[in-house]
Amino acid sequence: VQLQASGGGLVQAGGSLRLSCGASGITFSDHCMGWYRQAPGKMRELVAGQCSGGETIYEDSVKGRFTISRDNAKNTVALQMNSLKPEDTSVYYCAVADSGVSLSKLSELRYWGKGTQVTVSS
Repeated sequence: VQLQASGGGLVQAGGSLRLSCGASGITFSDHCMGWYRQAPGKMRELVAGQCSGGETIYEDSVKGRFTISRDNAKNTVALQMNSLKPEDTSVYYCAVADSGVSLSKLSELRYWGKGTQVTVSS
C-alpha cells in the first residue's frame, strides 16, 4: 500500500490550500480515508475523514473551513482548506483505515503517506 500526499505550502492567513492524496495497493472504495496533522510538540490528530458511504467527520476547529472529498475512480482523497489560520500550521498526513478500524484510532492505522508541510503566516 502506498499513499502519496501533496499540495502543502506557505500561505497567508485567510488563504486556501488544497491537499491531495493518491492511494495504490488497495481497493480504494472499500476503505475510509483520513487527513491528519501534527504540529511540533503536539500529538497527531484527525482533521477530517470520509468513508465511501459518505460518512464524514471533521475536527471541531476546522468545521466550516475544511472540506474532505474523495474520488473512488481516481483513488484520491482531497482536503480543501479555506480561511486558513496560523494555528493550522502543521505537517499534514493522509492515512487509510483497514476494514473495521476507526479513523480515530491512530495507533491502529497501518498505512500513512509522507507528510506535507502547511505553513500559515499571520
